[in-house]
Amino acid sequence: MIELVLRVPEAGAEALSDALLDEHGALSVSVEDAEVGLATERPLFGEPGMPVERAAWADTRLVALFDSMPSAERTAAALLARDDGLRLEALKPLEDRDWVRLVQAQFGPTEVSPGFWVVPTWQAPPEDAARVIRLDPGMAFGTGTHPTTRLCLRWLEQSVSAGGRVLDYGCGSGILAIGAALCGAGSIDAVDIDPQALEATRANAAANGVALAHVGGADAPSGTYDVVVANILAAPLKVLAPLLCAHVADGGRLALAGLLERQVPEMQAAYRTWIDLELCDTEDGWALLAGRRSRPCVA
Repeated sequence: MIELVLRVPEAGAEALSDALLDEHGALSVSVEDAEVGLATERPLFGEPGMPVERAAWADTRLVALFDSMPSAERTAAALLARDDGLRLEALKPLEDRDWVRLVQAQFGPTEVSPGFWVVPTWQAPPEDAARVIRLDPGMAFGTGTHPTTRLCLRWLEQSVSAGGRVLDYGCGSGILAIGAALCGAGSIDAVDIDPQALEATRANAAANGVALAHVGGADAPSGTYDVVVANILAAPLKVLAPLLCAHVADGGRLALAGLLERQVPEMQAAYRTWIDLELCDTEDGWALLAGRRSRPCVA
C-alpha cells in the first residue's frame, strides 16, 4: 500500500479529492486539517441537509492510498505539474499491519451508566457490568461511543416500564432497541430507511439474545407506543414531528436526540403543538429532549 500526502488550498480540496478517486484510481482519500494539534486548528461543523460554512480548511491535507508505487508516482507528477498551489508532503509505502487488530484496539468497553456497558464482542465485560450490550463497530450508526447514543440509553433506563411497547425510530445498529429490551420492554419495533441498518439491527439483536417484534422500513410502525425514541438529526426530527408524536400513546413518552444544545429551542418549538419537550440530559454539547403526551396528537 502506497500513501500519497498532498497539501492543498481550501478552494481546491473537494474537487481534488473527487479527482483522486474518480480519475487517478486512489483506493481511498481522507481530508484532514493540516494544522491539527496547533493553535490555529479550526473545527468544521455541519450535518446532512444543512448548509456548511466551509467545505475544507484553509490549509488542507489530502491523504490518498494507492495499490502501487508507479500509480502513486504518476498521480503525484500529473497533479503537481498543474501548479494549483499543491505541495507534496509525502509519498511512501505503508508498513504491513494487522488492520483488524488496529481497528479493534480503538474500541473498548463504553460505560453508559453505573453497571450498564456497551462491550465489543472481542473484549470481556467489566466485572461490575450488570447490563451489557455486545456490539461491534459496523456500517450502521450506533456503537455506544457517540454521546447521543449514551444519552438515549440512559434515558431508556429511567423511562422503560416492564412489558412496555417501544419504538426505536431510525434504529441504525439497533443498539437502542436492544437497550430497551435489557431495560424490560415487552415489545419493541425498530425501523430505519437504510437496508444496511435493518440488517445490522437483526444481527445485533440476535447476538444479544433479543427478540424484536418488528424490524422494517420507516413506514412500518403501527399503533401507539409507551416509549418512542429517535436518535437522528435535527433537520429530519423537525419534519418527523407529527408522525413521531402520533405514535406516542396517551401518557406515553417521547425522546429525541441527535441535536446540539443550541438547537434545543427550535426543536421544542417544532413539537410544541403535540408534546412539550424538556431538556433532560446533555453530553459534550449534545442534548436529549423528552416529554410525555398529555393531549391529543392531531396534525
